[in-house]
Amino acid sequence: MDAFKIWQGGLGIWGAISLGLFGAYLRYRSLQKRIELPSFAVFADALAPGILFAQAIGRIGNWFNGELFGRPLDTWWALDVPFKYRPFGYSKFESFHPTFLYEAIWCVVVAVLLIVFGKTLRAGQVFAAYVGAYCFGRFFIELIRIDSANTVAGLRVNVWVSVIVGIGSALFFLRGSRKNS
Repeated sequence: MDAFKIWQGGLGIWGAISLGLFGAYLRYRSLQKRIELPSFAVFADALAPGILFAQAIGRIGNWFNGELFGRPLDTWWALDVPFKYRPFGYSKFESFHPTFLYEAIWCVVVAVLLIVFGKTLRAGQVFAAYVGAYCFGRFFIELIRIDSANTVAGLRVNVWVSVIVGIGSALFFLRGSRKNS
């Protein structure tokens, strides 16, 4: 039940996108009974860039909260983290990778690419490309983060989720490219 306690950090982005898409599907089905609509895949494709922009905006909150940063980093773009927000064992370091910024930038880049090139894809492929590209970026970002997280076989759970969901979306994308229009 902790996953539903969003005020305590439950329902991460994976759950939010999954449940949000499921809710959109239910509403879509009820509307489809009354009015003529394109396929749900076309609808989901239209949502993908907006979801990415929303994710990018949402990551800005991590800056204000002093959370979701990565390993220590000493360069001009490093994030200065107040002492009270530094994880145990990192108190002597002052600046860190701004992984939330990396994710925000990645989301905007992917959204723009989907808008520019999405017209050449078949129905459902834009959403699959969104999921796959997000997982690809998130995989690398998770490897930099140092906040506490559950691990499986020495890797953060979100690394595993990125791999599994990313492979699934790639397979869905490839399946869509073989369908006849």
